[in-house]
Amino acid sequence: MNDFQAIADRVEIEALRGEFTDAAMMRDRPRLALLFTPDGALRMPNIPVEQVGREEIRAGGERLQRQWDFFVQTTHPGTILLDGDTATGRAYIQELGRALDGRQGLNYAVYHDRYQRTAEGWKFAERVYEVRYLDTSPLAGTAPHVAQGPGNNPADATATPAPVASFAAPASAERLERVAAALRAGGFAAEILDDAAAARARIKDLVPEGAGVLTGASETLRLSGIDEDINAGGRYDAIRPRVLAIDRATGADEIRRLVAGPEFVVNSVAAVTETGSLVLASASGSQLPANAGGAAHAVWIVGAQKVVPDLSTALRRVEEHALPLENARAQAVYGTPSAVNHLLILNAESRPGRGTVLLLREAIGY
Repeated sequence: MNDFQAIADRVEIEALRGEFTDAAMMRDRPRLALLFTPDGALRMPNIPVEQVGREEIRAGGERLQRQWDFFVQTTHPGTILLDGDTATGRAYIQELGRALDGRQGLNYAVYHDRYQRTAEGWKFAERVYEVRYLDTSPLAGTAPHVAQGPGNNPADATATPAPVASFAAPASAERLERVAAALRAGGFAAEILDDAAAARARIKDLVPEGAGVLTGASETLRLSGIDEDINAGGRYDAIRPRVLAIDRATGADEIRRLVAGPEFVVNSVAAVTETGSLVLASASGSQLPANAGGAAHAVWIVGAQKVVPDLSTALRRVEEHALPLENARAQAVYGTPSAVNHLLILNAESRPGRGTVLLLREAIGY
């Protein structure tokens, strides 16, 4: 290999490492995956993550980026050792970021690389990530969130949506009033309460003793104590304990009938818009029929952090905030990931008074 070819190879490999960082920063996971050979591997033992092949690298990266509020990566030049059509090297990385669940920090790491010359140029055959220093002290900064166009290029930006960080911040009193007014205009009953304790007490007024009640799988209900009151308190004909006692292999039809048309459904939502829409998401879809209209009466308890301006922001909240948190819960409880397989959007209530929304001034659930 002549000196000119060696120089050209080094420049191309350095550009490859730079494009990796650019694709990560621009959240362009399809482009990042194409920087690897078809059977290339991205390994992060400390996380732990092992992705082999372009499709795994793309899909894994998209799952990871949904968890981030913001992420910054800087690559510093390292070694490159050429050996014909292959090469090895190291790149030195500085990163800082904050996840939607509050995890945050600054770290310094090394990528141990193997490169392969291909017909499309140099590609990663393998990147192995090694953390050398980690500081999880709170980060003081924030990041503006600009909507990206189809090419994930800032030049394609067409709007500036609400910052992801705001998906966890309680709405102001004025915004809650706007939501309540919009909900009432759409046929919902809407009340603004101070906190989850007030909602817990209000449920006893809204749901008569002895009523058949289905509860949704909701962190809001669990954290507030409402789930325990309904399903373990003895005051109501609780449907969920009955469903859990039925063999799913032989009693699927019975389960379906029980959850589709209860007298009451008590649940939360993933988002509520200032225009008066409720958005619910589900992996199985089993709880949605009752919320949509199958239940004679519905009560939704909604934390103040779930208020968003419009439906497009509500769908972002589902994907970028609620799903990563629910996915972590599902993995811990069931050993399987979650997914947004079913969406229910309630823009109005055709039977005025059937549905009551209890808007809380505090944040609870996700």
